[in-house]
Amino acid sequence: MSHVIVCARRDVARITHILKRHRSQAAVIFDEITSPHEELPHVKPYNAIPGPKPIPILGNTWRLLPIIGQYDVSDVARLSYIIHKDYGKIARLSGLVGRPDLLFVYDADEIEKIYRQEGPTPFRPSMPCLVKYKSEIRKDFFGRLPGVVGVMQEMMDDNNDMPADFDNEIHKWALECIGVVSLDTRLGCLDPNLSPNSEPQKIIDAAKYALRNIAILELKFPFWRYFPTTIWKNYVKNMDYFVKICTKYVDEAMDRLQKKKISSDNDLSLVERILANEPDKKTAYVLALDLILVGIDTISMAICSILYQLATRPEQQRKMYEELKRLIPDPNTPLTAKLLDEMVFVKAFIKEVFRMYSTVIGNGRTLQHDAIIQGYHVPKGVQLVFPTLVTGQMEEYVSKPDEFLPERWLKSEDENYKMHPFASLPYGYGARMCLGRRFADLEIQVLLAKLIRSYNLEYHHEPLEYKVTFMYAPHGELKLRMNRRSE
Repeated sequence: MSHVIVCARRDVARITHILKRHRSQAAVIFDEITSPHEELPHVKPYNAIPGPKPIPILGNTWRLLPIIGQYDVSDVARLSYIIHKDYGKIARLSGLVGRPDLLFVYDADEIEKIYRQEGPTPFRPSMPCLVKYKSEIRKDFFGRLPGVVGVMQEMMDDNNDMPADFDNEIHKWALECIGVVSLDTRLGCLDPNLSPNSEPQKIIDAAKYALRNIAILELKFPFWRYFPTTIWKNYVKNMDYFVKICTKYVDEAMDRLQKKKISSDNDLSLVERILANEPDKKTAYVLALDLILVGIDTISMAICSILYQLATRPEQQRKMYEELKRLIPDPNTPLTAKLLDEMVFVKAFIKEVFRMYSTVIGNGRTLQHDAIIQGYHVPKGVQLVFPTLVTGQMEEYVSKPDEFLPERWLKSEDENYKMHPFASLPYGYGARMCLGRRFADLEIQVLLAKLIRSYNLEYHHEPLEYKVTFMYAPHGELKLRMNRRSE
């Protein structure tokens, strides 16, 4: 199995040049709209928007508090469904201590209108705890800059089952890939004898802690805003470790750049290009930090979700294998951009997993001007939430929404499946779309191509429930069985 991961890693390195030649572009379309300041009939005031009623002092924050609360932080995805069921296509969650109202919009047509009317610099809400760390705790470092599988074979037991901490091996693989792109270095994450005290494992542990406690910092009562709680101090400690690592590797890239003979931009890595064009190398520090911090857990949890769905859907896995066998008769064939582009079922399966089990349960925007949404006047500054996990499963936007059908994404299918283009947007849309979308898609496709071409995945344990940590993913021990294919 080790050769599968080595090949996948090599193919990622070969293909990542695609990412370096392209910048994400978004076509921003301006529709003619009626100014919200005009006198419009039947427009209802903002306060009339339905939603859970806050109580004095604790507002709606009490709903996520221990003992007295209705929900745990891991139930946030379920809460999105409940709000839609109870209040309809628009709902206001007000009275959140320490943060503005959240306006949930479940209307794909309204979501499309909002996205398309954005200017070239839409504002996506930041996480307050990360803002506080960057703007206060480490203002000296960040200033005003914007933030922009492992070796499996040795891990199998006698039944070809993976260990209970299999997700940590996925994290290692994701970190190794991200390290090549964002830090221009090999971190050594794929060493089968990686020590718990090694730098790569420390990076993974720090990322898990920082990201998986964000929901607690953001959604529960924000005591950390007023005094340094234990969880806040540990958050700062882990973030400081990231800054230290990024500084170290970017400085090394700077030293290499000064000694390097450059004939064209194609000779430069992503980090080197930034260093060559930016007088302040903090830009490279911040880019590397953001790519690592968000990328490790996001990509890893997406892959865990996709592998779990493949292992529990043997017919769909068979279709994927047949496509891969046709395109790659020899499993050792190097992957190319052309081959990846022809893997239409692989890409359709990924999209369908994201539609039904979107790793990111919703996207957000902060209104930069007053707007009319669902007949309500919504003032500038309100934070909008587009729960893509919910809208991607609403019957009015998606045919047979409760059925797992990758075929709905295939253009050649005879059946005309209904799929609203703005119902399922796991990466967002427009100028503030996910920065690492192309890299994430590339990582996932390469891994699936190498893995499913050579191995059959099975899962023989109790079904896993999806919950939110930082991402929405299967919760529990992902003990997959991997059987090598006979051909």
